[in-house]
Amino acid sequence: MTFLSTVKAIAISAALAVSVALPAAHADEQYFPLQSYRVGPYAAGGTGFFGGFIDYLNLINIRDGGVNGVKLTWDECETQYEVERGVECYERQKSHAGAAAWNPLSVGIAYAMIDRITADKVPLITVNHGRTDSTDGRVFPYVFPLLLNPYSETSGIVNYIAAKEGGIDKLKGKKIVVLYHGSPYGKETIPIYELLAQKYGFTVQQIEVPHPGNEQQSQWLTIRRAKPDFVVLRGWGVMNPVALKTAVKVGYPVDHIIGNVWSNSEEDVIPAGDAAKGYTAITTQASGNTYPVVQEIVKTVYGAGKGNLEDKSRIGSVYHNLGIVNGILNVEAIRIAQEKFGHRTLTGDEVRWGFEHLKLDPAKVEALGAKDLFHSINVSWDNHEG
Repeated sequence: MTFLSTVKAIAISAALAVSVALPAAHADEQYFPLQSYRVGPYAAGGTGFFGGFIDYLNLINIRDGGVNGVKLTWDECETQYEVERGVECYERQKSHAGAAAWNPLSVGIAYAMIDRITADKVPLITVNHGRTDSTDGRVFPYVFPLLLNPYSETSGIVNYIAAKEGGIDKLKGKKIVVLYHGSPYGKETIPIYELLAQKYGFTVQQIEVPHPGNEQQSQWLTIRRAKPDFVVLRGWGVMNPVALKTAVKVGYPVDHIIGNVWSNSEEDVIPAGDAAKGYTAITTQASGNTYPVVQEIVKTVYGAGKGNLEDKSRIGSVYHNLGIVNGILNVEAIRIAQEKFGHRTLTGDEVRWGFEHLKLDPAKVEALGAKDLFHSINVSWDNHEG
């Protein structure tokens, strides 16, 4: 089940971190190879997400002694969000024994890894992104687009616009522009919007913004001439605040811009200043630091000097909380798999089984300290989104 809500973001600054050395494997350890990106135009997303992921792994180690006595280990390999670097990291890190799952947080890197991880039998987690068809576990047994795949995101945004207009039938004759990041991620919903436009009778115009997106004047002049009813912003990194500021500059109303799940963070709106007022975006997890699991991380992890974020004001930010949720999903998949295969270091194939049986209902989510942080998930052999 997916959980969509609007985000009105608050101020957070980006922090940088460095990769750590590759650790030795031990029989009582479960290893996470992290293809992270902490430098470059997408560092805000990388530092927040991987910071939250590592913070949660540290919480499990410090508070619980690992998962049933099995310590969680990891190392980072810097990709700068580049596919070639991501593949190089994969080839280097896959030699480490006991790999649980890959979590690259990059559509391009994930696409390049699918054949490799399938051959190596280690699951690939593409939370909130990735190929829509990889939702079918019968075809892609090792790929898990958890929480929200591109089709679910697109249909959620279209349904939101329909609700604002008074019903799905009111979409007929409307004009929607999709402003997308010039990357595999940005392009993955192009056919989906075309499909839904044909189904519901609205006109869609899809406009690319070349990487990294710090110049958009021509695109927004095109939008101004087109006079769309709504603009869907499928941005990433610096593209998002530039889009909002440029929209205001050309006179397009920001309250008619709907951001996707990668255009919803504090780092997307604060640099835009007043230009972000009225902007709405979707998300699968809430922001804020009042959730019990976040409070436990502050107390146990940061209290012990083990926190991953250099800037503590980012604790509970959108990307940090997504990393925490991703940590919960990974750890609980391991826990479920251990109940079948034993309290020991698992193979990637065994962890895949755990993900395929990952069921967290609202009561379990609350028990994990994440009530209202995210809703629930119910993965099965033929539904890898959950």
